[in-house]
Amino acid sequence: MTTGSIEPQRRPFGSGKPVSLFTLGTMRALQSPGQLEAVVEAAIAAGINHLETAPAYGPSQRYVGQTIRRLGLRPEQLVITSKVLPGQSLVSAQDELRRSLEQLGLNRLDNLAVHGINRPQHLDWALQGPGQELLSWALDEGLVDQVGFSSHGSHALIAAAIRSGRFSFASLHLHLFDPGRLPLAEEALAKGLGVMAISPADKGGRLFDPPELLRQACAPLEPLPLAYRFLLARGISTLTLGAAEPAELHWAGLTGGPLSELEQAALERLHQQRQQRLGPEACGQCRACLPCPQQVPIPELLRLRNLAVGHGMESFAKERYGLIGQAGHWFEEINAEACLECGDCLPRCPHHLAIPELLADTHQRLASPPRRRLWG
Repeated sequence: MTTGSIEPQRRPFGSGKPVSLFTLGTMRALQSPGQLEAVVEAAIAAGINHLETAPAYGPSQRYVGQTIRRLGLRPEQLVITSKVLPGQSLVSAQDELRRSLEQLGLNRLDNLAVHGINRPQHLDWALQGPGQELLSWALDEGLVDQVGFSSHGSHALIAAAIRSGRFSFASLHLHLFDPGRLPLAEEALAKGLGVMAISPADKGGRLFDPPELLRQACAPLEPLPLAYRFLLARGISTLTLGAAEPAELHWAGLTGGPLSELEQAALERLHQQRQQRLGPEACGQCRACLPCPQQVPIPELLRLRNLAVGHGMESFAKERYGLIGQAGHWFEEINAEACLECGDCLPRCPHHLAIPELLADTHQRLASPPRRRLWG
């Protein structure tokens, strides 16, 4: 596992400026302008040139703008990505973009993403409605260099966005322990889009605090850098680091390139651990069970069971399961209780899993009082 190249590595990102292998997400270092300034300064020193912000991130854009001025950073040193929420009128979205530029102290934004194409109507907004007018206006007026999207939506919805030809980059949930969207990411990369992985440390399994079982399988490596290297080796353009303090940028020096023999061996041990602990109850995540008549997201629910049983990641699995139905369109809205045991999925499963029984077990293992978070 290699760290600390002399020249920071950059990868193409759509039609825009190349970006560092890691992107600083600015959602967490917001207790004060000074906190974000310290994190940004450390990120620049670590070779990061890509900062990601959004109007929905509280004072983030204002703090980023102040930090750029206080540190005397030049536009060519940075790549700035901000966002716009779908569903607005053209005038409202234009005003939001103008406010973003004002708060950031910029005349032009490198990247503008539609923030959360999570439902079909969000994509319709971007391709046919006021969003289409907004994106065309922003590009024609020279206010942004390129436009993209982020999504927590279905595979079909993400595929439609990638294939629309409208977007130059995509921000997706891509994780070592949730690789189902990797084919979509690879399709996007093949089409020339930039691809950013959303929060591999947190949403990828709270890998900054892994369970002992997971540590044992990865040893002598650590789970978090292994997860980062897995994505970088697959060619993902950049991975977000949501650092709240400079120390959390420890792994920003990781490089791209093929996996080492040590890394490949650790990944194989993880596979063996999962198979040994789950046995014939392992869900292969092929998605052949869908669609469910009750709209139960079977693969996602059984993925959480895979993690809890296969790798001892019960705390993370319970946290994610508890978000179901509590985060609007940012996360799944139906849990395993909705299964009516109709058996519609059974003949479609190539692994012959007893899906209704496994869903019931999933709910029994993971259900807990709900907690609400801003994002899924």
